[in-house]
Amino acid sequence: MDGVHVINHPLIQHKLTIIRDVNTGAKEFRELVEEVSMLMAYEVTRNFPVTEIEVETPIAKASGQMVSGKKIAIIPVLRAGLGMVSGILRLIPTAKVGHIGVYRDPETLNPIEYYCKLPFDLLERELIIVDPMLATGGSAAAAIQFLKQKGATQIRMVSLIAAPEGIKHVREKHPNVDIYVAAIDDRLNSHGYIVPGLGDAGDRLFGTK
Repeated sequence: MDGVHVINHPLIQHKLTIIRDVNTGAKEFRELVEEVSMLMAYEVTRNFPVTEIEVETPIAKASGQMVSGKKIAIIPVLRAGLGMVSGILRLIPTAKVGHIGVYRDPETLNPIEYYCKLPFDLLERELIIVDPMLATGGSAAAAIQFLKQKGATQIRMVSLIAAPEGIKHVREKHPNVDIYVAAIDDRLNSHGYIVPGLGDAGDRLFGTK
C-alpha cells in the first residue's frame, strides 16, 4: 500500500514476538519497546537528506556526511507513546520532544484531546508521531490533524503494530503522512483492540490495569 512501510527486519520481528507474549513482564516489555523503537527509527530516517562536510581525523582530513535539512521532533501520543521516545532519542539525541494527549471515548471510540505541549520551533522540524498501537486510527488521525492545524507539514507516523482499519482511516484522513509499522495484524475486535495484537500497550508499559 502506498505510504505504508512494514519494517520486517529479523531483529525487530524477534523482539516484537517477545513483546506480544502475555508472559513478558513490564520491565522487559518496556526495554523491548525501547529497542524496537530505536531499530525502527533507523529505517524511518533512511531517506533523510545529508550534506557533505570535511573533518580532521587523527591522521588526515576526511570527507563525510551529516544529516541536513530540517531538525527532528518526536511527538508521542500519551500515554503509550512515551514508551517509544527513549529508544528514538538514543539514535537521535538532538531531537526535541512534544506531547499530545488523546484518549478514546469508551462508548463511541471517538478521540478526545486533553493535553498538548509542542516545541516552539515546530514548523522547522520533521515530526515523528509515535504510538505503539494503531488500532482504530482515531487518535493518530486526531493528533496529525492537530499538528497540521499548527502549520506542520512534514509528519511521519510510527507504530509497532497496526490494524488494517487504523491504517485505512489514517490514510483516508491524511494521505500525505507515511506510516511505519513492524506488523499489520488481522483486525479489530468489538472493543477496538487489535487482534492478535499485544493487549493494552499503556497498561503493559506501566504495570496498570
